[in-house]
Amino acid sequence: MYDVAVIGYGPVGMVTAALLGQAGHDVIVLERYPTLYNLPRAAIFDDETMRTFDRLGIARDLLPTLHVQRNYEWRNGAGELLIEHDFAAVGGQGWAEWYMMYQPYLEEALDGVVRGLGNVEIRMGSRVTALQSTHHGVDIHVEGDDAVVSARYVVACDGGNSFTRGWLGIEQEDYGFSEPWMVCDFRLTGAADVPKARQVCDPEQPISIISLGPRHHRFSFMLDSAESFPVEREPDRVWARVGAYLDREQAELIRVATYTFRSLVAERWRTGRILLAGDAAHQMPPFLGQGMCSGIRDAQNIAFKLDAVLRGADDALLDTYQSEREPHVRAIIAKGIELGRVQTMRDPVAAAERDARLIAQRAANGHPDKMRFPGLGPGLHDESPQAGLLMPQGRVESHGTEGLFDDVLGRGFVLLVDGRDGTSLDASAAELADGLGVAVHHLTDRRLTTEGITDVGGVYGRWFDETGRAAVLWRPDFYILGTAGVLSDVPALLKTLAIAVEPVQAPATVAERIRP
Repeated sequence: MYDVAVIGYGPVGMVTAALLGQAGHDVIVLERYPTLYNLPRAAIFDDETMRTFDRLGIARDLLPTLHVQRNYEWRNGAGELLIEHDFAAVGGQGWAEWYMMYQPYLEEALDGVVRGLGNVEIRMGSRVTALQSTHHGVDIHVEGDDAVVSARYVVACDGGNSFTRGWLGIEQEDYGFSEPWMVCDFRLTGAADVPKARQVCDPEQPISIISLGPRHHRFSFMLDSAESFPVEREPDRVWARVGAYLDREQAELIRVATYTFRSLVAERWRTGRILLAGDAAHQMPPFLGQGMCSGIRDAQNIAFKLDAVLRGADDALLDTYQSEREPHVRAIIAKGIELGRVQTMRDPVAAAERDARLIAQRAANGHPDKMRFPGLGPGLHDESPQAGLLMPQGRVESHGTEGLFDDVLGRGFVLLVDGRDGTSLDASAAELADGLGVAVHHLTDRRLTTEGITDVGGVYGRWFDETGRAAVLWRPDFYILGTAGVLSDVPALLKTLAIAVEPVQAPATVAERIRP
């Protein structure tokens, strides 16, 4: 029996399998297609996602295949700027805030990670036909295979048309935003001055123009109806559509597909030992570039919790997956729909009113907008200030090694103490942290001591100064479990973690050793 079966081998399934495999669990991947899909779908990811890719060891190898985008424009048919989003070259997670990618390159890198793990088995061309819960786990039936695959848990990353979701009879809530588009992907063969990230809000023809990295580009055109696609997809008609930006001497047309932008959320993301992730759990319009990112957040959230459960923690911990992730997903969907309605407005009079309002609003703001996403919903975090928010990552130095925190000091559960004034965590609290597998680090002032870590970029010092906290505990998915205003509160913070992740029948647990 496998510890986990992952159904679906797109980016979300790959990341899920890699994280669980790296944690030491026996994983089987079941993918219905015989090979990697090898065509682009997603186009964008953010610094939080890049931090995950760095955890998997592929971030720096990916960089030559990516384009770092610093702004995102929304212009009307006359070319006037309506909305502009600004992205930092180095964001809160220590990486650029917006990367444009060609998905096959990403999948090739992720596939290499997964195949390099001896405890992960990949079965391509394995279409799941049935799932049956048992007292020990889940039995999975695969088309053309007489043998049943058994696993203690299943993570279904099988896309928007998820077989698993349908098999379980899980309904979806539809936000009602559904628009047909034609997606046209090009490989650049010559120099081309093409917008890298632009939404053309023209009521005559809404267009989305997105870079897919240094050598590929995407143009998407809203269709009057899905039925018009067979005619509009003809190459000559596609080239006529892109003629104002690109010609045949500059690029090769490699793909034309129809795609309906949807806004759906599954009513439940867990049924017993089966969990849904990525598009199987939620689908969103692409205007924020957060579809794949949201699925990879799912994978991170599931992986560390499933790791704890497989090591003996109460599997009620898995109920916190949907409670934490769903509010985040719904907020992104709502914002995506808001922007989508700006983009897809077809009434010329209403569009003119929109243009005037947005131009005036932009003039009043005086600066580009920043994309902001909420923290977690209720779950594995306490109610202290900053809990449930994403912990920033900065550059540090420790024992002569300098780099991003994750690379220098590792990942997992981390307790960072503000020791710039010379204070430190007492031995008993440090022992409790060690018993939970929490790495303890002290931010120190090199003028006072040579121990601890140096805050090279000032990220952590600013965080402590702005929040007024004495210590912060964050999780393997980079979200804050809780903070302590004074160091004497750290044992209570550790108890929150201990109650959730310690083995159910462990004797003399950390939680029991911490006095109320």
